[in-house]
Amino acid sequence: MVAVESFWYRRHSWQALLLLPFSLLFALLAAIRCALFRFRLKRIVRLPVSVVVVGNISVGGTGKTPLTVYLAQELQRLGWRVGIVSRGYGGTAKSPAEVMADSAPGYVGDEPVLLARASGVPVFVCRDRAAAGRALLAAHPDVSVILCDDGLQHYRLARDVEIAVIDGARGLGNGLLLPAGPLREGRSRLAACSAVVVNGGGAGQWHARQYAMQLQPGLAYRLDDPQLRVLATSLPQPLTALCGIGNPQRFFATLRQMGVPCGELAFPDHHAFALADIPPSGTLIVTEKDAVKLAALPDLGAAGARIWVLPVQAQLAPDLAKWLNEELHGRQTAGNSGLPGLQGPAGV
Repeated sequence: MVAVESFWYRRHSWQALLLLPFSLLFALLAAIRCALFRFRLKRIVRLPVSVVVVGNISVGGTGKTPLTVYLAQELQRLGWRVGIVSRGYGGTAKSPAEVMADSAPGYVGDEPVLLARASGVPVFVCRDRAAAGRALLAAHPDVSVILCDDGLQHYRLARDVEIAVIDGARGLGNGLLLPAGPLREGRSRLAACSAVVVNGGGAGQWHARQYAMQLQPGLAYRLDDPQLRVLATSLPQPLTALCGIGNPQRFFATLRQMGVPCGELAFPDHHAFALADIPPSGTLIVTEKDAVKLAALPDLGAAGARIWVLPVQAQLAPDLAKWLNEELHGRQTAGNSGLPGLQGPAGV
């Protein structure tokens, strides 16, 4: 993935030109699939509670997980009973499964375990997010709103609000659809979303309702003893930053901005870590997503004492949770059952 992404974020490249016919085919197939839902030739499932989808139109890490955690925490504070559904990418679960803080990431996926730990709300996974939502509501009937993590293109699940996340630094790359570029859907798809959140720096007006998100790092904690917390700048040297996320450069840049000197070791997104991936000596600092998988290694042993985890917390401006709270209350009062986003993906 890292090698492929290198030309997605260049304005002109022979690789993108070579793959352009496949992007046109991808656009055609995506448009057909979208039309099947729009004209009700494929079934759309509406759950009996409000559904908020958090997703993106590009592949790779944009910050959906910390945003979902932020929304879960803030909506709870505002009086909502929140649940989360996710595909459970990377997990082997074939039917709806509840995710606990100590669930095996190999079964339910790494991001859902992180969501369960960080949000404290019920989390269910299934490739069919509608089935996950039904199972969640059967187990937790008091839930009044469901957040769907990474579900923008999962049109089978009806949604009341769509929030798209964009990496402010990388934007939409070369603006082309897969595989010539990083896009799952064209830029015009953003107009159908209820709001757009831009993660990190970068200029540009992407949507009439746009929010800026910053990920604020906290104190690092030790993998085998989370009660031990220190400033990342005080970690013993030599220090290596290790990660297997969609955008490793964001993690490395965060550490540089914090003034943390370290080496950099990147693996593909959702990498299934093995003990051999861990440097045999020195201190390591990792993301919370990677910590979920590393902590689950049965043979980690003493290495857990030299691995430190850097948590991040989303900060939004202006107040996204306030707007979402008003939007959800307004839709409940109006009985809105619209399905935003079914205008169809734009071409390349």
